[in-house]
Amino acid sequence: MAIRVHFTSDDFARVRFAPRPAPLQELNVALMKMCLPDEELLFGRWRRRLLRSLPAAAAPLGDLVPGASAPLFIDIFTATLEEGFDAVRATPPSLLRSELERVYAHHPASAPPWIRDLHQGDPDAWHLLRRAQQAAFDTALRPVWPLIQDLHQAEFTRHAVTVAEHGVGSALAQLGLDSQLLGNIWQLGGGTARRDRDIDLRGRGLVLVPTFHWTGRPLVSDLPGRPLYLTYPAGTGLPLTPTGARGAGDALSAVLGRTRVEILQRLADAHTTSDLARRLGVSNATASAHAAALRGAGLITTVRAGRAVLHRRTALGSLLIRRAVAS
Repeated sequence: MAIRVHFTSDDFARVRFAPRPAPLQELNVALMKMCLPDEELLFGRWRRRLLRSLPAAAAPLGDLVPGASAPLFIDIFTATLEEGFDAVRATPPSLLRSELERVYAHHPASAPPWIRDLHQGDPDAWHLLRRAQQAAFDTALRPVWPLIQDLHQAEFTRHAVTVAEHGVGSALAQLGLDSQLLGNIWQLGGGTARRDRDIDLRGRGLVLVPTFHWTGRPLVSDLPGRPLYLTYPAGTGLPLTPTGARGAGDALSAVLGRTRVEILQRLADAHTTSDLARRLGVSNATASAHAAALRGAGLITTVRAGRAVLHRRTALGSLLIRRAVAS
């Protein structure tokens, strides 16, 4: 599915990058990642560990998202947890009710009592939700929050430098989202035209929010009366571990070097040399040299697709990563 964001001239002047990570949004994507099938080796151990460690107090969050789509009122992008709790609590009653009805549309009878109470605005139900978000944050994110802040600052700086040197249009095109800027339309991804989505900003502006627990397609939060928030995968693409903890790829890094391990981990999907260079913060020549070394060892393949050169991990490279994660 392609997302096409339609800009006005005012919107280009209102593109912003979130200055700090958003605790509740990062929690949302971490929980989304936890609930996906265990298909990514690098996240498998993290997912199983998190599922085991989440306290009972966090269980209501599972009721809040009974299917694949979460209610929009939990899309909160404030810079602190307390501000986020207050923003959720300030949800207009009409939005609260319509979103709960939407997510339970196919099985309304299965809604637990506290969800029905929340639908009515019951204070105890609001308290239950806040306690669940707090418990989940403390377990899933608080141990790695300093690292998330550091990664966000690095991504913020990278984006600011690109805007300063090449302009907003170039910065949008270089986010590594399979995107392109076509006049006043920013298109992300592609696929079946029937499922394409068009979003008109009409002067509302755009806020870019990097996330470090998500590796899928960009996520959009499009609510009336506020900017479009676009959450996109950034950082290393690895499960985050607390500062000082031994990561799964440390032993492999001692042999190949950290940069080549990061490249190998990214190449479960195809990437161009320039995309790797941007994500790793190195020159195209350096990224190309690392790719050549990995290709020479049989760990990646390189093919030309039109004017682009695409790299992808081989079965041997995947086996090496799998062994590193399991060790």
